Amino acid sequence: MSVLKVVEILGNSTVSFEDAVSNVIKEASKTIKNIKSVYVQDMQVTVNNNAIAEYRVTTKVCFGIMEG
Repeated sequence: MSVLKVVEILGNSTVSFEDAVSNVIKEASKTIKNIKSVYVQDMQVTVNNNAIAEYRVTTKVCFGIMEG
């Protein structure tokens, strides 16, 4: 039987949404092992001088609970 846990993590990037998600995975993997999937719940940008300044994502990171 497989048991999974989900945590909400916010990420950002000045490059793209994809880079913001990659940053979430990179940082989360420092303390979370066995990441199975990342669900992007919300995306937004901040704007400065009529240009995108930062990409932001709200994610749900799903990982397996390790036994023993």
